Amino acid sequence: MVVTRWGICSAGKIAHDFLVALKTLPPEDHKVVAIASRDLSRAQQYAKIHSIPKAYGSYAELAEDADVDVVHIGVVNPYHLPTSLLFIQAGKNVLCEKPLGMNTAEVKALVQAARQKNVFFMEGLWTRFFPASEKIRFLLSQGSIGDVMVLHAEFGSPQLSIPRCVEKELGGGGLLDIGCYCILFACMVFNGEKPESILASGFLHNTGVDKTVSVILNYSGNRQAVLTCTMTARMSNRASIYGTKGMIKIPSHFWCPTEFVVNGKREEYPLPPQSQKMHFQNSTGLRYEAEHVRQCLLKAFSPPFPLLLGSKESPILTHADSELVNSILEEARRQVGVFYPQDKV
Repeated sequence: MVVTRWGICSAGKIAHDFLVALKTLPPEDHKVVAIASRDLSRAQQYAKIHSIPKAYGSYAELAEDADVDVVHIGVVNPYHLPTSLLFIQAGKNVLCEKPLGMNTAEVKALVQAARQKNVFFMEGLWTRFFPASEKIRFLLSQGSIGDVMVLHAEFGSPQLSIPRCVEKELGGGGLLDIGCYCILFACMVFNGEKPESILASGFLHNTGVDKTVSVILNYSGNRQAVLTCTMTARMSNRASIYGTKGMIKIPSHFWCPTEFVVNGKREEYPLPPQSQKMHFQNSTGLRYEAEHVRQCLLKAFSPPFPLLLGSKESPILTHADSELVNSILEEARRQVGVFYPQDKV
């Protein structure tokens, strides 16, 4: 089987965790061949730590590397658009970390560019690819808890001391950083349905980004998602799905789940051991996202998720899914009064 050759764009914390997660996959399937950072010494440091053959001091050099099949982009939020476009225009397949863009217009521009260049393009919303998430989708499709009526999800983490989370020029804000997982989860539970109404309320940091937001998504049939994110305190970080015949509860870290309880029965999906220290909770689970990208590139899908002939997007996290998540994010922050320079373009 052909090896998938990765290029890594960025030498930050998420890049480190992604690299460590790749090491839990078969080396004959995944190989990191190059890494790029705007700071060459940092790229060289990462290359040494992770045994990567090539290190570049510019993203353009990575884009020109003929040995790279797909690029993982982990730069800060405002640079997702220009950096992704750089690689797309170079004909590279791209996995870009969330949020795909600063607003829906940026997301649509990226999707359009990827389709024009006929390259694979996916947002790095890793939640959908955990085995626990796959099983939850299966249970919902089988009606294991009846008709889903209410979803509760919350993500709270003290992050006000982290510059990229609070500085507007770095694309900070609770919704873009952690609230997106709540919204992604709702979109999964309600099977990609567009909510009939969006109600958001919250509080802003003195930098003008949101620090606490609650969002209510009302769906057809009197169904509802109630979502809360905050950068001011640690929450239980649980999700609960309530149906007419039962419930599914994820006890903690619902965005990177390794267990859940369905109608009183616990199911566990432990992660494989990691070889190095990682920065974020359950980051080893990035391996599932990476393997999914590989399968997309190989077009190796089986039912119930057949890859359409000629398609360059994931059947599990489609371009439409990313557009829906980002459109809800945009409306929620509009209601609480968060605007970025990119919104004026």
